[in-house]
Amino acid sequence: MSTELLVSGVAATLTTAAFVPQALHILRHKETRGISLFMYVSFAAGVALWLLFGVIIGNWPIIISNAITLVLALGIVAMKLKYG
Repeated sequence: MSTELLVSGVAATLTTAAFVPQALHILRHKETRGISLFMYVSFAAGVALWLLFGVIIGNWPIIISNAITLVLALGIVAMKLKYG
């Protein structure tokens, strides 16, 4: 396994996993007052571009992690819109 693939895989796993607690917290408590809609919409757009970049260069850790992160970020956006 190349160093590039290993490092990108570890970085991708850590940054993707960081969003899981926020999404779970919102699901449990139905409360989104403390998060910024603009920040999450901007973040989701950036993640979508990283996903595209991963596809262009064919880096599976970048593709998979950004696909998962995009789903989580869009889920948080949807919950922010739903719960206020």
